[in-house]
Amino acid sequence: MQEIIERISKVFSVEEVVQQNNHQWFITVPKKQALESVTYLRDREGFVHFVLLSCADWIESGKFQLTYLLNHPVKKIDLGIRVFIDRENAEMESAHYLWEQIATYQRELYEMFGINFPNSPRLTDPLLLEGWDNIPPMRRDFDTLKYVEKTYFPTPGRKSNDPGTYMKEKLYPNE
Repeated sequence: MQEIIERISKVFSVEEVVQQNNHQWFITVPKKQALESVTYLRDREGFVHFVLLSCADWIESGKFQLTYLLNHPVKKIDLGIRVFIDRENAEMESAHYLWEQIATYQRELYEMFGINFPNSPRLTDPLLLEGWDNIPPMRRDFDTLKYVEKTYFPTPGRKSNDPGTYMKEKLYPNE
């Protein structure tokens, strides 16, 4: 894997390299080079299997981290391409032309985080949240407790348990 990292570092501006374990690595590249590096890995390095596209909300720094996870089936290794995008103006070029299933991941990230992927097919069609009129629920500034208290009402006779206390009572009833 080290040779692949060295080759990609000669072509792209690799900002960070993280080895998760012997079979999984992550590299961070600038936004403008993200899809070029994914294409390079697919076409030149044999990472032909697209595994997933994920997002992490780094609200403190005003960024979203997108990770394109690719697999090399012959070498049995995974490589994640990480890219940071602005949280306030969350937009990333669509990659659906590389692998068709990326369009579904982009729809999910649009719905759950509010990230726009221009020219992605059916991007604005509801995937899970039909009729949703609040901020995207996976953003860290979405107040889940406030939403639940406003939307759902307590069921009469139902009691809530603190998980730690409840487990102690169940596991150690004589203490």
